[in-house]
Amino acid sequence: MSQGRPRKPQQILLSKRANLFYLEHARVLQKDERVLYLTETLNDIDQYFNIPERNTALLLLGKGCSITDAAVRRLAESNVMLGFCGSGGTPLFASTEPVFLSPQSEYGPTEYMQAWARLWFDEAKRLDAARDALRERIRYCRASWASNEYLRQHKVQPSGLAAGRFEQVITAAISTQDLLLAEAAWARQLYALLARQHQVDFSRAEGVGAKDSKAERINSFLDHGNYLAYGLAAVALNGLGISFCFPLLHGKTRRGALVFDIADLVKDALVMPLAFECGANLRCTDQEFRGRMIETLQESEALDYLFGFVKSTCQKYDC
Repeated sequence: MSQGRPRKPQQILLSKRANLFYLEHARVLQKDERVLYLTETLNDIDQYFNIPERNTALLLLGKGCSITDAAVRRLAESNVMLGFCGSGGTPLFASTEPVFLSPQSEYGPTEYMQAWARLWFDEAKRLDAARDALRERIRYCRASWASNEYLRQHKVQPSGLAAGRFEQVITAAISTQDLLLAEAAWARQLYALLARQHQVDFSRAEGVGAKDSKAERINSFLDHGNYLAYGLAAVALNGLGISFCFPLLHGKTRRGALVFDIADLVKDALVMPLAFECGANLRCTDQEFRGRMIETLQESEALDYLFGFVKSTCQKYDC
C-alpha cells in the first residue's frame, strides 16, 4: 500500500506571524525542506540559521545577499513577502520605491480588492477614506507616544492643541493636495518636537546614507525603520489581495503608492521615536537599532493593526 505525501505543517495567519528578518551579507537557500541563511564568520566558518517561513511575514535582503530559486519558491508557498533594499534599509538603486516580490496564490481573497476598487473609483469616498487614514494616524501616534516609556520620561508628547488643529485642517480639506500639505505640516511638528528634545539640528533627508553627525544617523535609522514599515504594509495589502496601485493620498502614478499610505500609520507612532532615540546615542549600532525596531513592531502588533485598519476601511465604504 503506497503512502501519501506527508502533510505540510499548517501556516499561521499572516496577521499573527511573529518573525521579520533583515539580512546583509548572507546567502538564503533551501536545504532539507527548510529555508536557511548562510553567513561567514571571522574564522571563515560557515554558519547556517533557520528561517521559520511558516511563522514569518517579511524577509528583507540588504547588501551582499543572494537567494536561490528553490528558497524563493518555498517562501512564496508560505506567503512570505520578499523585499530588497540597500545598505541599512535604505531604498534600493537610490529610488524611493519599495522593491517587493509578492507571493501569488490563485486562492487569495477577492472581496477586499473589489471593495477597495469601488471605494477608489468614487472620488468623494476616496477623499473621506484619506481623511480617516490621517485621523487614525493622529490617534495611533498619540496613543503610542503616551505608552512609550522613553518619551514619557523625557516629557515628549504631541500636544492636543496641535492634533486638534491638524484634525480641523483634515475636515476642511477639499482635495488630496490639501491633505498632503496638512500631513507634511504634522510630520514637521513631530520632527521638530523630537529634535528639540534631543538637541539636534535636524532636517529630513531620505536615502543619504551618511552617518557623520547625529542628524545623519537619525536620517539613516528613519530610512531603515521606514523600510520595515513598508514591508509590513505590503504584507497586509498582499494578504488581503489589494493591489498597491490604488492609493488614497500618495501619487496615483506611483507603482507602490498605497504601501506608503498604509505604512504611514505606524511610521510616526513607532519608527520616528526610536530613530531619534538611537540616532542621538552614538554608541547605538545599526544592528542594535534593527533589533529594537523589529522588537517594537512585534510587541505593538503592528502587522495585525494594519490588517485591521485596511479591512475596516473596506467594510466602512463598501456600500
